[in-house]
Amino acid sequence: MTDSDHGLHLPGTSAAEHLPPAYPERAAHGTAGTLRAWQEEAIRQYLEREPLDFLASATPGAGKTTFALRLASILRANRTVSQVIVVAPTEHLKTQWADAAARAGIRLNPYYSNGDGLGYGSHYHGIVVTYAQVAMKPVQHRLITENADTLVILDEVHHGGDALSWGDGIREAYATAKRRLSLTGTPFRSDDAPIPFVTYAPQGDGSKVSVTDYDYGYGRALADGVVRPVVFMVYAGKMRWQTSAGEEMEARLGEGNTKDVTSQAWRTALDPAGDWISQVLRAADRRLSEVRRSIPDAGGLVIATDHAAAKAYAKQLREITGEEVALILSDDAGASDRIDEFSKGESRWMVAVRMVSEGVDVPRLAVGVYATSSSTPLFFAQAIGRFVRSRRRGEVASVFIPNVPALMQLAQEMEKERGHVLEGPKSAEEMWDAEAALMAEAEREDKASSELADGEGFVYQALGSDAHFDRAVFDGAEFGGYAEVESEEELEFLGFPGLLEPHEVKAVLQQRQARQARSSATKQGILEHAPEKAEAPGALHRTLGEQRKLLNSLVGMYSKVSGDPHPAVHTELRRICGGPAVAQASVSQLQKRIELLRRRLSP
Repeated sequence: MTDSDHGLHLPGTSAAEHLPPAYPERAAHGTAGTLRAWQEEAIRQYLEREPLDFLASATPGAGKTTFALRLASILRANRTVSQVIVVAPTEHLKTQWADAAARAGIRLNPYYSNGDGLGYGSHYHGIVVTYAQVAMKPVQHRLITENADTLVILDEVHHGGDALSWGDGIREAYATAKRRLSLTGTPFRSDDAPIPFVTYAPQGDGSKVSVTDYDYGYGRALADGVVRPVVFMVYAGKMRWQTSAGEEMEARLGEGNTKDVTSQAWRTALDPAGDWISQVLRAADRRLSEVRRSIPDAGGLVIATDHAAAKAYAKQLREITGEEVALILSDDAGASDRIDEFSKGESRWMVAVRMVSEGVDVPRLAVGVYATSSSTPLFFAQAIGRFVRSRRRGEVASVFIPNVPALMQLAQEMEKERGHVLEGPKSAEEMWDAEAALMAEAEREDKASSELADGEGFVYQALGSDAHFDRAVFDGAEFGGYAEVESEEELEFLGFPGLLEPHEVKAVLQQRQARQARSSATKQGILEHAPEKAEAPGALHRTLGEQRKLLNSLVGMYSKVSGDPHPAVHTELRRICGGPAVAQASVSQLQKRIELLRRRLSP
C-alpha cells in the first residue's frame, strides 16, 4: 500500500521545513482532520517499515495521542489489526484516551476491569487499561490480546519499568501482539530499570542507550510553533534551618554547597511557613495577572511535594487572590473531576501533588511554580510539559523554580534529546569526595562533639527563609540579575507580555535586562553606564572548595600570630560564627569565618 493510499504527504528530513503546523486546526485533544507535519512524517516512516515495535518520542504537548490514533485507524483500515489496546499510566487518562479514540472512529472501553474476564463488549474495538491493571493479571490480558490481531499502544512507556512486576506483566501480556506502538515524551528513566519492548544499543563505555524510532523534541516543536516557549523565573534567597544533629545552618540557594546542604536549603525554601514560597507564589500570581491581559482564561499550577504542602500553598493562594483554588490530591476520588472542571473553567490557580505532572491535558496552564523536591530529568520534563501545550501562536509559558543546581541544569537543557541509559558508569556526584573526607579527618574533635548531639532528639526544622529574583532562563541563556521581591527590577521581568513569538521573547528579556542593569547602577551610584548584568550586594562567587582552602590558609596564618593550634582556631570560629565543622558548613557560613579572620589579621 502506498503513502498516497493513506492520504499522506512525503515530507523530508525536517517536518517543519515542508509542512507547516496545523494551525488553526490543531488537535488539542485526540485527533483532527489535519495532521501536523511531524505526525505525517512519523506515520510515513512507520508504514515504510511496518515493524513489530516502534518507539515514538515527542515532546509533551506535540500531539502523541493524535499520531497514535491516526496510525491505529490506518492499521485497522488496511486490516493489519482489528483490535486496539491502550495501556496508560493512570485511571484519569483512560477516559481521555477513550474520548480521543471515539473522535477517530475507534470505540475503546475505558471501564474494563480485570473482573470482567475476557469480554469487554462486542460493540467496542478494544480497551484502555493501566500498567498496574495489566501487572495484576498478565495472563488474562495476554489471552485478550491473542483473541484478535492486536495493536497495543503503550502510553508513556517508561512506566513499564516503574516496578519489576509491571515490566514482567507488560512483557507477558503483550509479547504476542501483532504490533506494539510505544509512546513517550521522555524516553529515559532516572534508574537502570529496562523498559519493555525498547531496544538498547551498546555504547563504548559499556552502557546501553535506548533507541528511538522517531524523535520530535522540544527544540523542533518550538521552531514549528507547536509548543510554547518556556521562560524559567529563577528565585534564590537565604535559608536557615536546624539539622537533625542540632546544628543551625545558613545557606543561600544557588551557592556551590554540598549535596546535603543544597538539599536542606531547598527543603527550607519549600516550607509553607517560610517567606520564600510565600513571596514566590505572590510573584507567580503577578505574572499570571499579566498573562491574563492577553489570555483571559490563562491558569496557573503549583506542583507540590506532598499533601500537607499542597494544602498550605492552596490556602496561601486563596489569601493572595481572594479566589477559590483547585486542590488536586492523588488519593481523592474526585480529583479527576476537579481537573476537568479546572481545565474547562477560567479560575486562576490549581495546586497538585504529582497527579498532574504527566499526561493530564490542561491547555490553558501558562504559569507554573515548581514547588517540589524532585529533580529527576524524567519528572522535571513531564512537569514542564504541563505548560508547553499551545492553543494559539505566541503564547508564552512562565515557570518559577528555585535556584538549585540540578534544576538549573535541566532548565538550561530543555532542548537536549536524551536516551535511557542502562549500566552506565557512576556520576561524579556518586564518586568519593576526597577533599571532604580530609576535612572531616582534620576536624575529628569537632565531628565527634557534633555526633554527641545526634542522640539529643533533634529533628530537622526550617527556621526562616527569604526570596529574591535571581535571573530568567530562556533557550539556555540567562537574563537579568539580583532583584528584591516587589522591586521595580523584579516587576520588569514579571511584566513582559503573555503573547510573544520565540524570537521576540529573547529580545524582550534582553531589553528588560538592560533596563534592570541601568536602574541598579543608578541606585548604587557606581557606574555612569550600566553593567551588562546587575548583581546582588555582596554576591558570593567562590566555590565551596575555594572557600575551604581560603579559610584553612587564613586559619594557618592566624595560628602563627596567636600561637593557638589549628583545631582551637576552628573551634573558636564555630563558637563565634555558628554552624558545623568545615566539611559540613555552607558557603555562607565559611564566608562569615573568613571575614572574621580577615578583620583580625588586618593591621
